[in-house]
Amino acid sequence: EIARQIPPGQVVKIKLEVDTDPPGGFSTETRYLLQPIPFSVRTCCLPDLFAGKMHALLCRRWKNRVKGRDWYDLVWYCTHHPELHLTHLEQRMRQSGHWAKSQNLTKEDFKELIATTINELDIKQIRREVLPFVRNPDALAVWSREFFLDITRQIRCI
Repeated sequence: EIARQIPPGQVVKIKLEVDTDPPGGFSTETRYLLQPIPFSVRTCCLPDLFAGKMHALLCRRWKNRVKGRDWYDLVWYCTHHPELHLTHLEQRMRQSGHWAKSQNLTKEDFKELIATTINELDIKQIRREVLPFVRNPDALAVWSREFFLDITRQIRCI
């Protein structure tokens, strides 16, 4: 879909990162693509990918800044696939040192963590960061703490 939106002749750069030490507990699936030629690719299942994104939202801090694109992606997940693999999120958090408790991460723990993160969020800063990348800037007008608290209530922990 993205390829159709790129004007002919425009150069597109794609950053590819490989996790050489991923935490366990994730599932993969084979997906088939038809362009540029038919091929298959093995990818993590969406609830596990969502766990990776949620780990970034809850744990990634870059010079005390959050990444606006992570919040943009959160909106996509909540809209299209709100199932979160909680065990995989816990394993990612343990690996990064952000969950050291002896008990497992529960749905209630997660809800508390995401609410705390949202309540500390600099909404104007994440809007500014995402603005150059969105076609319709008015779509960001609804971004607020209340907006993010509401959409994260739709996340189903599996």
